[in-house]
Amino acid sequence: MASWLLGVGFMTLHLLGILSAIMALMSSRTSQGAVAWIISLLTFPYLAVPAYWLFGRPRFYGYVSARGERDTVLRRVLARYRADSMPYVAQNQGPDVHTVEQLAMMPLTRGNRASLLIDGEATFESLFAGIDSAQDYVLLQFFIVRDDALGQRLQQHLKSAAQRGVRVYFLYDEVGSRKLGDGFLSELSDAGVDVSAFRSSRGFKHRFQLNFRNHRKVAVVDGYQGWLGGFNVGVEYLGQNKRHGPWRDTHLKLEGPSVLGLQEAFWEDWHWATDSVLSLTWKPKGVHQENHHVVVVPSGPADRQDTASLLVQHMIHNAKERLWVTSPYFVPDQGVQDALRLAAMRGVDVRVMMPERPDHLLVFLSAFSFLPDMLRAGVKIYRYLPGFLHQKVILIDSEAATVGTVNLDNRSFRLNFEVTAFVPSRTFASDVHAMLEKDFAQCRRVTLDEISQRPLWKKVISRAAYLTSPIQ
Repeated sequence: MASWLLGVGFMTLHLLGILSAIMALMSSRTSQGAVAWIISLLTFPYLAVPAYWLFGRPRFYGYVSARGERDTVLRRVLARYRADSMPYVAQNQGPDVHTVEQLAMMPLTRGNRASLLIDGEATFESLFAGIDSAQDYVLLQFFIVRDDALGQRLQQHLKSAAQRGVRVYFLYDEVGSRKLGDGFLSELSDAGVDVSAFRSSRGFKHRFQLNFRNHRKVAVVDGYQGWLGGFNVGVEYLGQNKRHGPWRDTHLKLEGPSVLGLQEAFWEDWHWATDSVLSLTWKPKGVHQENHHVVVVPSGPADRQDTASLLVQHMIHNAKERLWVTSPYFVPDQGVQDALRLAAMRGVDVRVMMPERPDHLLVFLSAFSFLPDMLRAGVKIYRYLPGFLHQKVILIDSEAATVGTVNLDNRSFRLNFEVTAFVPSRTFASDVHAMLEKDFAQCRRVTLDEISQRPLWKKVISRAAYLTSPIQ
């Protein structure tokens, strides 16, 4: 009897391996990925089947997008918002910006103010002041929230807002904030804050969606002020962790019609997490003298295409003189690698800034496997020395820049929900240029000899680490 049950179990696993292999064939994003999964699933189904269902699924299923075709309630609200926004939509911006609008499924808006927030003190001072100024609602979303001194400061500002009658909605990623205790969340709830985890594996049908993360850091006050960028909530982001040292990061404050794009991203995430539709203000307010043009670009595994990767490739291809990139985790896909090399070969000043100190060891090691080809093509690689570099910023010529949450790795390109602000403004690009010049002055430039002369065992380890990049 036992041997019969064992045989049935083996047959079932092999059958699941065949079915999973068919799914991988039909849904994998690359031919290499499909071949790897099919061979594994057919040869070693005992290990490969659970691995595929945890890490191999290419799309985040069940997420209802307001810009999609599935939910009429969200679509009706969105239609009204888009109609009210039409006077603020910038026209005749050329095909480069039009492509970004197509990727974002959001329009370029005029009449915004985009203000750089450099490092933690400036960022959280601005954010806390915004929360304290709220009159109607606060939307707040972070990947990591810690119950430490900074987290408790945030908690107090949110509680104060709720206690004076402001609606406060607090969304966190259950994996990134897995150490956040129930006491912290209960204290917010008791004060009147609506709290929810994003819950990527919500419900029985989506129980295997464990490899996806909501990596967005978004704050919106009254539909008029918004924040996004690299910062999570923890004292290490203020440079108070000895392991990381000084923390170098960049956030962005938006004011004006573009904030409704941030609001829309949060609104969709909240709908997924809670099945509720928030009643928010969708009529744009005011026009700033700075008149920055902005497109907010949400991206994630529920998209029909790889929005984040395509956005980065588009910016690289359009750079004519300068392309400066900062990313703490630099393991881009082949399309981005090729685009960076081609840009350098056609004479663009391509610079990539990464941390000197590793945060995630596998990601750090992976980069060594492809950096030699980058350096040979003329891409300049820099390591930031004073502390940990966490900003996600791209400068394109003297014309445009982006600030957001996207790292240049597979996780951000395909597995995480992210958001980026694309600002095609010469004045804003000038501010970013000045900021990055100061950062590059605190870097050392990586040489080809430095990487090529590493011992063989280090090269083998780096190559093996790179093989794990699809799930890093």
